[in-house]
Amino acid sequence: MNDSLPSSFFQHFNTEPVLVRAPGRINLLGEHLDYNEGWVLPAAINKEFVFALAPNQSNDFNIVAQDLNESASFSLDELHKGEGWVSYLMGVIQGILHKGKKVKGVDCMFTSNLPVGAGLSSSAALCCGFGFALNEIFQSGLTKLDLAQIAQYSEHEFAGVKCGIMDQYASLFSRKDHLILLDCREVSHDIIPFKLDGFQILLVDTNVKHDLASSAYNARRAACEEGVALLRKKNDQISTLRDVSHEALIASKEAFQKDTFLQCQYVVEEMARVKVGAQYLKENNLNGFGQLMYQSHYGLKDKYHVSCSELDFLVSIASDVGVIGSRMMGGGFGGCTLNLIEESKVENFMEIVKKRYPTQFDRIPAVYVVDTEDGVGVIS
Repeated sequence: MNDSLPSSFFQHFNTEPVLVRAPGRINLLGEHLDYNEGWVLPAAINKEFVFALAPNQSNDFNIVAQDLNESASFSLDELHKGEGWVSYLMGVIQGILHKGKKVKGVDCMFTSNLPVGAGLSSSAALCCGFGFALNEIFQSGLTKLDLAQIAQYSEHEFAGVKCGIMDQYASLFSRKDHLILLDCREVSHDIIPFKLDGFQILLVDTNVKHDLASSAYNARRAACEEGVALLRKKNDQISTLRDVSHEALIASKEAFQKDTFLQCQYVVEEMARVKVGAQYLKENNLNGFGQLMYQSHYGLKDKYHVSCSELDFLVSIASDVGVIGSRMMGGGFGGCTLNLIEESKVENFMEIVKKRYPTQFDRIPAVYVVDTEDGVGVIS
């Protein structure tokens, strides 16, 4: 945390704040499964937003984004969709009101060490942290699930991003040294131990975002829905690809166009990988889990077709160096690779990446060592 935040807040607003932290997240396995009602394995990380807030006995919101050197003021009757970080916060306030809870004005200052645009769910952390802080201050009685839904509402209605619930859920429910096995159909979870004895989680950011990202995301969703429609002709009990066995999919292969079949096959196989991966973690079998990460990447590359040359290059280096698990993370066409790596190999891997990646792609990769962390909470 930026230690200057409480004193900066006091200097600016002349009152003592409540402090709340809200982490970003990684997802170890289960890419593109949330909208197929599958299972995912996310965890909050030790990169986060920190909020300082205090009620101001009015209907006005005065908010300072410390890192951006930007500020905004608006009243409770001025909530509207717009651009940038302010819109996300307005969406959270509106979401709380939609839940039938009262909100009054606050003074707020926030800071973050969470990289924006790296696929670490900075927008979900922003919304979850602000919602949690308002709930604390006004004792609104909202549950963590309520807050996840409010943050998702803000993304959907105020930012125009039709995201699943995983990012918000992970930011709120995570526990240090564990992963969440989130069931995206039931919106419930199990906590899975994640002991990193002698290993580290390393993120390598390609620093690239190809234009295909949003259009390809919509196309993949459509392909999954098309596959379900075809399969329902034989079995009307199927509502999503979660309900489809690999055998049933193979048996219907002739009805599919090639790309649609491969994309549906990836989803069905990835769902199986998540279940096996959760069991491996319970047995502390990190090597087995790492192999599933590689399988996940090659599925995303060769069947779901959402990888790109930069991501593939980084996963190839990881494999050459002996990293036990590596894959692209997020929607695809850029963002980060997620690497499960022995501590003794970190320095060599980072050195090779920083040398070879710029030569190949003429841009500098960003590298982050991260650890799992507890979800959103008050800093005492």
